[in-house]
Amino acid sequence: MKFYEISETCFLCGRQGQLAHHHLIGGPFRSKSDKLDLVVPLCPDCHRKAHADRTTMLQLRRYAELTMLQKGWTVEDWIREFGKNYIT
Repeated sequence: MKFYEISETCFLCGRQGQLAHHHLIGGPFRSKSDKLDLVVPLCPDCHRKAHADRTTMLQLRRYAELTMLQKGWTVEDWIREFGKNYIT
């Protein structure tokens, strides 16, 4: 993973500087995350944590799902697109 100087702050800790755009739903859903803007800036430490810590990963996936629900999606829409509900 390359980290770039991004004029944002880390989504999790607020650090500025070298950040990476982290796909909230990755793997085969990476391109959908891009299209739906389900990407957040993370510093190197939080990025490692997002991939290594199940609780952090679940927190980020729940945030993604809630974001889409706020945009008018239903839980059924989410499951159809991403295969799993992370909220309940």
